[in-house]
Amino acid sequence: VIAFEPDSLGTLECLVPSRRDDRLRALGYGLKRLSKLPKATVYVEAGASDWMSPSLAASRLRAVGVARVRGFMLNATHMTTTAANIAHGRAISRLTGGKHFIVNTSHNGNGPLYSAGHTVWCNPPNAAAGARPTTRTAHPKVDAYMWVERPGYSNGSCNGGPLPVGAWWERRAIQMVERAAWWRR
Repeated sequence: VIAFEPDSLGTLECLVPSRRDDRLRALGYGLKRLSKLPKATVYVEAGASDWMSPSLAASRLRAVGVARVRGFMLNATHMTTTAANIAHGRAISRLTGGKHFIVNTSHNGNGPLYSAGHTVWCNPPNAAAGARPTTRTAHPKVDAYMWVERPGYSNGSCNGGPLPVGAWWERRAIQMVERAAWWRR
């Protein structure tokens, strides 16, 4: 299973307009190559329920050739709830010919934390691991809940996190699992 390019379509606006088509072509090339791997199941990034509208996500997915692969992934770097992402993903699926999708649940167990009207994305102190990875989702278009990221990796020095971004943070990993709804207390 390949979770292709987390944050790639959602961060397209971070590029100057003259580079956006190049980025879409590069992603399309990657999907074309990966789709030829006989044992690969590929899902391309499509943001999260609090990021792009279903129509924008579907448009970008079609632009990079989502038709070539199994489907798309949601919530790779966000903490929005699984339920919100399922509803969002179903809308995107309808706009992409019924594509299947996966939802990252590695750190959405408590949902997002808001402060002053903005999402605290950098090591929010309430973060919890979400649903454990499984293919038993009870939703025909949702192939799996997966941990695309693992609980316990730092988003940077904010809220007590270690540098560099992506550094292992054992104490946080333990806290996130202990806060998980499925953890045996």
